[in-house]
Amino acid sequence: MYGSIAGIVFVVDARYGKAQLLNPTGSKAMSSLSVEKSTLGSSELQVSRLGLGCMGMSEFYGPSDEAESIKTLHEAIELGVNFFDTADMYGSGLNEKLLGRAFAGKWNQVVLATKFGILRDSEGGISGLNGRPEYIKQACEGSLKRLGTETIDLYYAHRIDPEVPIEDTVGAMADLVTEGKVRYLGVSEATPDELRRAQGIHDISALQTEYSLWSRDVEGDILDTCRELNVAFVAYSPLGRGFLTGAIPSRDSLDAQDYRLATPRFQEDALAENKKFLDIVNNIAEQKSITAAQVALSWVLNQGDDIFPIPGTRKISRLKENLAALNVSFSPKELADIRAQLPTAQGDRY
Repeated sequence: MYGSIAGIVFVVDARYGKAQLLNPTGSKAMSSLSVEKSTLGSSELQVSRLGLGCMGMSEFYGPSDEAESIKTLHEAIELGVNFFDTADMYGSGLNEKLLGRAFAGKWNQVVLATKFGILRDSEGGISGLNGRPEYIKQACEGSLKRLGTETIDLYYAHRIDPEVPIEDTVGAMADLVTEGKVRYLGVSEATPDELRRAQGIHDISALQTEYSLWSRDVEGDILDTCRELNVAFVAYSPLGRGFLTGAIPSRDSLDAQDYRLATPRFQEDALAENKKFLDIVNNIAEQKSITAAQVALSWVLNQGDDIFPIPGTRKISRLKENLAALNVSFSPKELADIRAQLPTAQGDRY
């Protein structure tokens, strides 16, 4: 239950601007592109439709290079991305510190979101959840200090603590808004009922949950509830934790410390069965002369203007490739044809 780790929102409020990106094939420079900004749910935050997940810059996906990560964060802002994703548990606080260093002197271009609630032990393991009011205020102070900022623009409950009424959790989060330490509130991996109950206490601007070609559980009640309540949907792991890009042909492709090796979908039997998704994605990529990553991202983007994918990357080249997905569109018939082909993923998400 506590093995889930992806789910934060870092939002960077960069201005509208021209960005030199790659064409959809990722092979050569294309003409300048305005990265579209949209209102995030009921908030006043204007964020890029495609964000940047920062978790892997500090943990979970094997070794990373801090200098390279900071260059990628800076390039993202230059390209027009203003939606960044982190949490206090990524690297046990190291990811927030990294972003604090990267965004120093750039906060006027940044809309910031982070999360609280998943606890880590002294050895880096997941030790539980905490949604108690007194803990929330302590967690917020810790995040503000690590980030080096005075206000968090979007603050998420990373997971809903089953031992604490959600009304109590959101009530404490609302107090942070009143105190000026937080601007807007969000929840992650909440059910429709939990979202409704949270909304009854304070306006919720965003729900963040996994969504991709192979993780479509949110379709139906969850997305319908978001739309009814005017809550933006932030899609984490839209690339299937990298699998849908074709970069993980086998378990041998992953670093020995990569957490994916312990997850159900990346076990040998499941991985072999899930390659059906790659056959579909690669076929579409060939037909449209784009990359597999761009197929996966553009599919999520095409599910609604209120959906904001936040793919993670540590490299500028991958960042540019991902942003080129903003140029890709599917006709209603193409979307229907893709959906008709999609199998059910083998293995649970966590």
